[in-house]
Amino acid sequence: MSTPDFSGEAKLHYSDSDFTILETGAYVMCAVSGQRIPLDRLKYWNAELQEAYKDAQVSTKRWLESRA
Repeated sequence: MSTPDFSGEAKLHYSDSDFTILETGAYVMCAVSGQRIPLDRLKYWNAELQEAYKDAQVSTKRWLESRA
């Protein structure tokens, strides 16, 4: 049995209050900035768009854009 790879990009499914790890990894990419977000620091995402965001400011900006 192989050891999971926690060094690359993870694949997640975002729900309203949490997320499910579909493929193991150490980070996800911010949908707006393209920056890596370590999973232990991931706090902002959009379940409808299935996107992760690096911080509240970027999350709010994307939310406003998606409502325009």
